Amino acid sequence: MKSALLSIVLALLWVSLAQAEVLVQPNFDAKKFSGLWYVVSMVSDCKVFQEKRDHLLMFTSAVQATTEGDLSVHLEFPQADGCNQVDAQYLKVGSEGHFRVPALGYLDVRVVDTDYSSFAVVYIYKELEGALSTMVQLYSRTQDASPQAVRAFQDFYPTVGLPEDMVVMLPKSDACSSEGKEAP
Repeated sequence: MKSALLSIVLALLWVSLAQAEVLVQPNFDAKKFSGLWYVVSMVSDCKVFQEKRDHLLMFTSAVQATTEGDLSVHLEFPQADGCNQVDAQYLKVGSEGHFRVPALGYLDVRVVDTDYSSFAVVYIYKELEGALSTMVQLYSRTQDASPQAVRAFQDFYPTVGLPEDMVVMLPKSDACSSEGKEAP
């Protein structure tokens, strides 16, 4: 019993240390980050993601900074039967650019790289269906990510242990027509 408990404690400590090594964008500015983003590519070791990856489509994330430093986020996911919409609060944890999202099971969200005007690389450590997983998403202000954005994404995800064969470039979809929409 003691060895099982010790193993769990050590595993949690290791996860905490691994999370600590993922740095956020220096001098992150939530106001500059606000606006409409397209999620154009993802990589994850999540079992559910891997099962559904061939059916995923590009989706949008409309972000609005709050005065408290949190983010109000409106997500629109195209699906076969229309558009699924989700609103979530990204709650600031410690430093700017570091969040948790209890409503979505996101234990740790970090904006690790962004130029604010064209791309962002977002790291997510989450719990889904009782399993912990790591995800990295590439955000773009347009549906076509720049070579610089793709390079930043490709340079980052291997550093958190995600292999290239788990990457999905998300196909465009007009099921959720967010063109011209503003952040909430």
